[in-house]
Amino acid sequence: MYLSTIMDLFNNEIVAYKMYDHQQTTLVIDTLKEALEMRGNPEGVIIHSDQGSVYTSYAYQDLVKENHLVSSMSRRGNCWDNAVIESFHSNIKSEEFQYVKFNSMQNIHVVEKVNEYMRYYH
Repeated sequence: MYLSTIMDLFNNEIVAYKMYDHQQTTLVIDTLKEALEMRGNPEGVIIHSDQGSVYTSYAYQDLVKENHLVSSMSRRGNCWDNAVIESFHSNIKSEEFQYVKFNSMQNIHVVEKVNEYMRYYH
């Protein structure tokens, strides 16, 4: 399972998240669309990501431009700009899945645990 999240760095709120069984461009596009819908299509917002192929794809970058957002990416190997969201993802893994063995949980239970964590987090 792959979790895509968008966090507001003003208050560390998770604005939108999606979980799919693949890490393809639709995952991050759908997450961004949900975030835009939740925030009323704001303009000029900086949307930061790493340089992964899904974020550098034409489809994702076109969506960013169409919605008048500002795309921001760090240099390769520079993790400092992503530290907050990386920390969030580390926390959810350690708090929800620390004692789960590799491949021992059905996807539906993973989704339930992530949804519970998001409710708890907010």
